Amino acid sequence: MGMSTESQFHVLAVDDSLIDRKLIEKLLKNSSYQVTTVDSGSKALEFLGLHENDPNTPSVSPNSHQEVEVNLIITDYCMPGMTGYDLLKKIKESSSLRNIPVVIMSSENVPSRITRCLEEGAEEFFLKPVQISDVNRLKPHMMKAKSKDQQEENQEKQEKQEEESEETEKSEPESQQPQQQQQQQQQQQQQSNNNKRKAIEEGLSPDRTRPRYSGLTVV
Repeated sequence: MGMSTESQFHVLAVDDSLIDRKLIEKLLKNSSYQVTTVDSGSKALEFLGLHENDPNTPSVSPNSHQEVEVNLIITDYCMPGMTGYDLLKKIKESSSLRNIPVVIMSSENVPSRITRCLEEGAEEFFLKPVQISDVNRLKPHMMKAKSKDQQEENQEKQEKQEEESEETEKSEPESQQPQQQQQQQQQQQQQSNNNKRKAIEEGLSPDRTRPRYSGLTVV
């Protein structure tokens, strides 16, 4: 049985409500996504391997479950301790996680809240209960993020290759110098040969040979 494109995507769902968690998990799995659910923002950060108290210097914990790449995070807005907005901010502040798309869910339609989340970097803001039509809007965000990650990875590889090339050039100046010296010697030798050839041609010209042998031609 072939693996669908969606099943290659892994979604981390965050909600303190068990009922809402089960609902979003069911919708995502019915759409063939891989799903991990947690009940708080701090557990989400733990799963992602991010230290909650130090968001600017992300570090993957040895006990982290983050062996599977997370392609999208969907989180409830109203949660005790850490809200979905707080979680969003920490993810976007992290250099290692900021490219992961984040979607916020809420049962309250508060325009200022929606605007604040979108300005902070959320891709979507869904009103609960989440529907299958909402889930269908997730895939383009994951595809876009995957493409961006690939571009950054290619750029990093290119920069690394350039650095290695520069280091190679610096580490081999001695091998290049003989080559340059050899080229200079060849040029000098060629110039010398040209000068000799010119001198010989001038020595063999009629104007130069006539006086030299004029005494011998008189009998």
